[in-house]
Amino acid sequence: MTGNDTATWSTLDTVIGPFTAVVDADGAVLASGWTADLDALLPQVHLSLRPSTLTHGDLGPAGAAVTRYHDGDLSAVDDVPVRQRSGGFLEHAWEVLRTVPAGSPVSYTEYAAKAGRPAAIRAAASACARNAAALFVPCHRVLRSDGSLGGFRWGVGVKRWLLDHESQNCASRTA
Repeated sequence: MTGNDTATWSTLDTVIGPFTAVVDADGAVLASGWTADLDALLPQVHLSLRPSTLTHGDLGPAGAAVTRYHDGDLSAVDDVPVRQRSGGFLEHAWEVLRTVPAGSPVSYTEYAAKAGRPAAIRAAASACARNAAALFVPCHRVLRSDGSLGGFRWGVGVKRWLLDHESQNCASRTA
């Protein structure tokens, strides 16, 4: 995709507040998060992916997945494509992050090891901080080594809700 393409955006109501996403013409999420402010998302999209035209409309499968996830179908977002650009490590780290299962958060140290660079804990934290596609690339599933939440672009309260939501829904499936 080049910066000359069109993308669609929309804000959905969720139990934890508005969730806005930007989806390209192929249905890949370019940016997403718990905000009603489109301008909070657009700077997160890499310049090479930034669309020249944005239309407000239906997010298609990505929007349906957001609703299903918040309703308890934790795997709903797993197969939605995501498109992010950066250096090689960050792109790989984002792919690895999509393999961290709901209900099984990891520490930044464990995440760095899963990404193949166990000493790169700060780089792993940077991958979380620079992730444009929240929920679809579940950076909320990474915790500090002492088990505390750490930061989250969309607020620690949202991160806590997501982790509790995943824990409760995973527990109800095994009960």
